[in-house]
Amino acid sequence: MALRLGFITERLGGELHGDPALLISGLAPLESADATQLSFLSHPKYQRQLASSVAACVIVGPSQADAARARGACIVADQPYLYFARLTQLWKREHSRPLAQRIHPSAVIDPSADVDPSVIIGALCVIERGARIGAGTVVRSRVTVGEDCVVGERCLLHSGVVIGADGFGFAPDQGRWEKIEQLGAVRIGNDVEIGANTCIDRGALQDTVLEDGVKLDNLIQIGHNVHIGAHTAMAGCVGVAGSATIGAHCTVGGGAVVLGHLTLADGVHVSAASVVTRSILRPGQYTGIFPIDDNAAWEKNAATLKQLHSLRERLKALEKARSADQ
Repeated sequence: MALRLGFITERLGGELHGDPALLISGLAPLESADATQLSFLSHPKYQRQLASSVAACVIVGPSQADAARARGACIVADQPYLYFARLTQLWKREHSRPLAQRIHPSAVIDPSADVDPSVIIGALCVIERGARIGAGTVVRSRVTVGEDCVVGERCLLHSGVVIGADGFGFAPDQGRWEKIEQLGAVRIGNDVEIGANTCIDRGALQDTVLEDGVKLDNLIQIGHNVHIGAHTAMAGCVGVAGSATIGAHCTVGGGAVVLGHLTLADGVHVSAASVVTRSILRPGQYTGIFPIDDNAAWEKNAATLKQLHSLRERLKALEKARSADQ
């Protein structure tokens, strides 16, 4: 089903330059969009693609408005990427197929679980006793919500998510391991999205907590008693060890690791594949990639690495003094 350009701007705003009756058949990247599709330009470095694009309409920012109008129809918005995100939501709403059933017959829901009547639950899901799931949440296929765990409103749990498996807790006993029963749960706030096959362990004593608006990618491991602040986002294959505290509005790149019992302040951004080995108490971008080695040698080399900049400056000063003497 095609949507009129006028319908889009009526719902989302923006300054339309072009025929509001023009029909849009789909959304596509700038370089591959055809003459019936709508695209967007979010960064000036792609402006060259704008001139050659045959897209029916392009969403642009104010700085690209003149070039976009010269090319053809456009929607001018202050934040083109954000506008495009909201457009994808509108498009999905308008093209979604009606559900045959709200709860798939293969789902297993304990009678003591508190599931809001608006929740959608997919095939082969398990909702255990005492679990609570808030209004507007969508639980995709093969999701498990463990005993006494709480999922807030308007959350999206993708296929294979496990909420509330036991945390990794064992006490050594003469060469063997004694299990520490995990007596906490998991508490997830509102508007949280959790990617496929991500696991969030229940706490040992206190709960594991994800605050409102947290976004987790696929294949992420969140250990027991971790606390993740509001609107923090993590890319695929991140691992967060037990009892780490991560602040609000943080980002963690794919494959990064945060060691246990550490604290990351609000607004900390960790680069992909980094290993966070100490608490970070100031906002900013952090990167840390270092080859594995015998631990004693690694610690010596890491200490030396921290001094490289000052050693470089001293060497430059010595070279400059030597050149002056000659």
